[in-house]
Amino acid sequence: MDFIPSQFKIGILGAGQLGKMLAQEASKLDLNIHFLDKDKSFPAAKVCPNFTEGDFTNYDDVLNFGRQMQVVSIEIEHVNTKALHQLQSEGIQVFPQAPLLDLIKDKGLQKLFYKEHHFPTAPFQLFQSKSALLEAISDSKINFPFVVKSRTGGYDGRGVVIIHSSTDLDLILNEPCLVEELAPIEKELSVIAVRNQDGSCMIYPTVSMDFHPSANLVEFLICPATIPTEIEANAKALAKRLVDQLGIVGLLAIEMFYLTDGTIWINEIAPRPHNSGHHTLDNGATSQFENHLRALCGLPLGETNYKEIAVMINILGEDPYTGQAIYHNLDQVLAIPGVHVHLYGKTETRPFRKMGHVTITGNDLESCLEKANFVKQYFKVIA
Repeated sequence: MDFIPSQFKIGILGAGQLGKMLAQEASKLDLNIHFLDKDKSFPAAKVCPNFTEGDFTNYDDVLNFGRQMQVVSIEIEHVNTKALHQLQSEGIQVFPQAPLLDLIKDKGLQKLFYKEHHFPTAPFQLFQSKSALLEAISDSKINFPFVVKSRTGGYDGRGVVIIHSSTDLDLILNEPCLVEELAPIEKELSVIAVRNQDGSCMIYPTVSMDFHPSANLVEFLICPATIPTEIEANAKALAKRLVDQLGIVGLLAIEMFYLTDGTIWINEIAPRPHNSGHHTLDNGATSQFENHLRALCGLPLGETNYKEIAVMINILGEDPYTGQAIYHNLDQVLAIPGVHVHLYGKTETRPFRKMGHVTITGNDLESCLEKANFVKQYFKVIA
């Protein structure tokens, strides 16, 4: 095929850290990438001159931006999908496809999809309001403990609360939600798949995740996951079946629960580059960002095997600091062999805000974890 990368216009809705990393990988292939977001101070705008100020939740802003592109994609789910449907009807490629984005951005519709197509997932109930949920609790239709998830709008741990007893009920928001049983989890896993326009698919190695207890954000990620070989095979097979059932083009991150009885449940999915795939920038044969771009362009997908063992840490703003970001002990972290620091370029920190990530690579997991614990203990974002 003949292809002129610099003339192929890719429009991305959102210009956060995922957009920044997409832009950095796009430059390797000389792709003509553009971003739509509200402020030129956002991370992607710092590395890409093709920035349009606008609101990705606004119909006209998305429509006008998208009409200038060959293909439109996202770095956040919560965009105006009505405009994406219109763009598709006008012949502009939209990946992930607009109907899939409607499905995925609503966690309730996600769960109904899993149930309809016989994908394993936690038992659940849907509620339109807090009062309806409280009524179900009083009627003993729901037992403590349980998990409440906002159907829309949640990301980076927002919109998810664990209700241990009646004293926690004030934490429930008055909005449509889903309620799940509290799963007996052995490990939380993630599998990232990428699917091309011709249906070809590549699956990244399964990773395991440890979450921050209060921020509900990934604190440690280990690649490859320390799980039995058959569980790895089952997780990747489940991911492959899901991307084929959806027919998605581009990346799909599938968060899973590996239960104490050895079974796997799908937790939720994200149709974009994902935090659990950031390590692929330093440890993957092809990064998740490059493979997403390849899929958008209809180019052959790259290999997804890993080079070494990797441990990734999210660098979060320290509590209670708010203001100009100061990176404490950055010099000490950069002096450690095998440590790769990625700062997102957010000028202001606040508690638990994602400010960057660090990936530690090496041949020995114990050594990588030792370095990761040092980074966690000493590398702080304050103000």
